[in-house]
Amino acid sequence: MDIIRLLPDNIANQIAAGEVIQRPASAVKELMENSIDSGATHVKLIVKTAGKSLVQVIDNGCGMSETDARMSFEKHATSKIRTAEDLFNIRTMGFRGEALASIAAIAQVEMKTRQIGEQLGTCIEIEGMKVTKQEPCQTPEGTSIAIKNLFFNVPARRNFLKSDTVELKNIIDEFHRIALAHPKIAFQLFNNDYEIYHLKPGNLKQRIVSMFGDNYAEKIVPVEEKSYALHVYGFVGKPEFSKKTRGEQYIFVNNRFIKSAYLNHAVSLAFDQMLPKDTYPFYVLFLDIDPTKIDINVHPAKHEIKFEDEKLVYTFVNLGVKHALGAYSVSPTLDFNQEDHLNKSGMFDQQPRTWLEITQNAVDIKEGKKFAPPTGFKPLSEREGSNLKNWENAFDTIGNRPTIEVQQQITHHQQSEHHEHETIKEAVPPHQIQKRFIVSQIKSGFILIDQQAAHERIMFERYLKLLEKSKHETQRQLFPQSLELNAVDTQIFLQILPEINNLGFDIK
Repeated sequence: MDIIRLLPDNIANQIAAGEVIQRPASAVKELMENSIDSGATHVKLIVKTAGKSLVQVIDNGCGMSETDARMSFEKHATSKIRTAEDLFNIRTMGFRGEALASIAAIAQVEMKTRQIGEQLGTCIEIEGMKVTKQEPCQTPEGTSIAIKNLFFNVPARRNFLKSDTVELKNIIDEFHRIALAHPKIAFQLFNNDYEIYHLKPGNLKQRIVSMFGDNYAEKIVPVEEKSYALHVYGFVGKPEFSKKTRGEQYIFVNNRFIKSAYLNHAVSLAFDQMLPKDTYPFYVLFLDIDPTKIDINVHPAKHEIKFEDEKLVYTFVNLGVKHALGAYSVSPTLDFNQEDHLNKSGMFDQQPRTWLEITQNAVDIKEGKKFAPPTGFKPLSEREGSNLKNWENAFDTIGNRPTIEVQQQITHHQQSEHHEHETIKEAVPPHQIQKRFIVSQIKSGFILIDQQAAHERIMFERYLKLLEKSKHETQRQLFPQSLELNAVDTQIFLQILPEINNLGFDIK
């Protein structure tokens, strides 16, 4: 008895859709790339409930004829490929023709499109690969595709979607990648009728600044390295503006975003010994290379690329970043004047501060600006039951030579945790280094304290205790302060805003 059968089209399409469309952000990527290929100069992205109920992309591109509009939803229907050789000479974003077919298999889709110069356009509605409506319509030149109720017929896959905050972050990430790759195109992004981005056309630096914030104009330096085989260009962030997350790192090959740990390492190596531990630089780098020297058809989402000569590309990217950092005097010197160089860059101040001053001035990590903490709180030394109350007393006499008693808690990790307390008398005063660290001798050697990390920990435990007790004391400032966050951080901030308000902050 024969047991091998061909899968029905609806099941095969759902399997293929699982490779291409994994979440709303995947649909955003495919639709926006189609808009870019259509020659659009303005692309608008509209999402609702983080794309779960609606993903709509509207462009002013070339539009499609009635026949092309219907054919675009057929599996592997494409205008980009005619022969096998075309696969190795691709410069467009989409080319395999599986995106719209995959989307139509797992969503309710409405397309309205009109070619330039035509009087009428075409409206097509599809649900689960079945065309439910096709008729002429009035619509602006270009194309509008609305995807409603993604995974409506695949509930198991819909259950794997994350929270709205996480899914919106993924959408914004895809939006960033496409908007950075095409700075001459205007982009808009709306979520639940709220405009998150309104990006005007310009050059790459203008796009970076408009996307990430005005302060990035002073944080980045240009990269430019060119040869007959490869052109590397873009921007890298100065070392002192590195972050503790690697999110703002972008590499594009022929204007297509790629994920490559290999090339990320090439960039990181160029920053060798210039970055604090566990921090990552900002960079937006573009590689222009002969399409015949790469293969981009190795991953369903086309995020991975194979290079014919990986070592050459690695070396070129590494040297390009090194030369950029060296040209703008942000790389370490080859002599023993590195400390002076860092001080000149503004990374460290020369005037020492007391520990009391440190604990009374919050530091905004992103901007390097100081913000006064809310007044009305009890001093750290008056907090009940806190092991942190001795910090202020321990370091508010820097420069004097009193006898200091430091209570040190030593934790021994055996079969069960055991805590001991010992009091150590120390006659040597703490010493402050480059306004960032405090060194103090103790019985068994010395301790090195990162002032900012210690201050953050103190503030964190203070606010944690306030949340537990639901008790806070605040005093209004005469003039409010402004905080500038990127789009992703803003969405996270809005999610935790109730807890922040419970701490006594009045934020709008």
